[in-house]
Amino acid sequence: MSHDDAVRARFAANADRVAEASLRRLGGLERSILELVEPRGDELALDVGTGTGPLAFALAPHVRSVVGVDLVPELLERGRAYAERRHENVELVEGDVTRLPFASASFDLVCERAVLHHTARPELMLAEMARVTRSGGRLLVVDQLAPMDPLTAIELDRFERTRDASHSRLLSDGDLRALFEANGLVLARSRVDVHERALGPYLDLAGCEGAAREAATALAPADPYLVETGWYVVRKP
Repeated sequence: MSHDDAVRARFAANADRVAEASLRRLGGLERSILELVEPRGDELALDVGTGTGPLAFALAPHVRSVVGVDLVPELLERGRAYAERRHENVELVEGDVTRLPFASASFDLVCERAVLHHTARPELMLAEMARVTRSGGRLLVVDQLAPMDPLTAIELDRFERTRDASHSRLLSDGDLRALFEANGLVLARSRVDVHERALGPYLDLAGCEGAAREAATALAPADPYLVETGWYVVRKP
């Protein structure tokens, strides 16, 4: 099974759970975007790896329009049902995040949330995000961070892959900053959020059951355990 197939299988099987969980976070997500991104209201925005659309929906009231792109039709189907009821300026389309189906310099604001660690080649995804961003535009990158200690990072990735076969690897703060620099992007602002993650609901969200659940539980850092999420706003000169 290819990595893309693993992503499709994992999220198609749990599309309802993913949709429910993502919509519960809309309020907090919208507040964070307003605080960190400060959208002007006239941007053409792109949400890369949109899933069921929570980031797109959080952006929608504050930009001109949002396009969300994702690999998994089942997630897009649920997102479209929500968009039809609430957000006329949101369009969700199917596509590969490492080969975005858009012309270069098409968007003012290009975003991703919790997608890089599901991507086999995150450097390609970020390069594509930079390609479709206009000069003077901005990118928002939001993702769980790898621990600074390499051995701890390896152990955490082992747990994540056991829980969810679509997981590739977590990137560290240093990894992300290096990718920004490699793509000629300038860091404008950043922050790190730390929160506790309860193990049971996290395993449930991935549909991790049976022997896989037992193995993931044995590999888990703790219950609950601390998670660091990095928020980065970068500018394309």
